[in-house]
Amino acid sequence: MKKVTDIDWENWTPVDRATLLFVRQGDDLLMIHKKRGLGAGYYNAPGGRMEPGETWLECAIRETQEELCITPLNPVHAGTVQFQFIDGHRIHGEIFTATEFEGTPTETDEAIPIWFSVDELPYHNMWADDRVWMPLLIENKKFHGRFIFDEKIMLDHELLPI
Repeated sequence: MKKVTDIDWENWTPVDRATLLFVRQGDDLLMIHKKRGLGAGYYNAPGGRMEPGETWLECAIRETQEELCITPLNPVHAGTVQFQFIDGHRIHGEIFTATEFEGTPTETDEAIPIWFSVDELPYHNMWADDRVWMPLLIENKKFHGRFIFDEKIMLDHELLPI
C-alpha cells in the first residue's frame, strides 16, 4: 500500500472523518501552530474530528470556535482529502474557507493563531500534502486529493479536479 493506485478508493472506508477551515482575508490565511494531537508542532488550519450527528460544516465551525475562539461566517467548501496511512489509519477530510469571522483569534490549549501571507506559507513545517493542494485552495479552485503516508512522510499522492 505505497501507491495511491494500490487502494480501491470506491470501497475505502475512513476510520476518522475530520475538517479543516482556513480563514482568508486578502492574501493572508489564519492558521494555527498545533500544540497537541495529530500533527502537533505543525502549522495547519483549525479543524478536527466530526462528532456523531454533526455535519461537515457544523464540525468545521465548532472546531474553529474551540481552537481559535472565533466563529467563521459563511464558510464554503474548498476540497476533499483522503489519507491512507500504512499503519492502517484512514482519514476523510473536508476543507472549508471563510473570509469573515466574529471574535478575536485567541490561543487555546490546542492552538496558537498566526496569520501567514499566501506567498510565505511555512511549508517546511506543515504536512507534506499541503504543498500539493494548497495552491488550488489559494486560487479558489476545488480539489480532491488522495495521499499515502508512512507516519509523517508522504509516499504518494494524486490530485483530482472537482
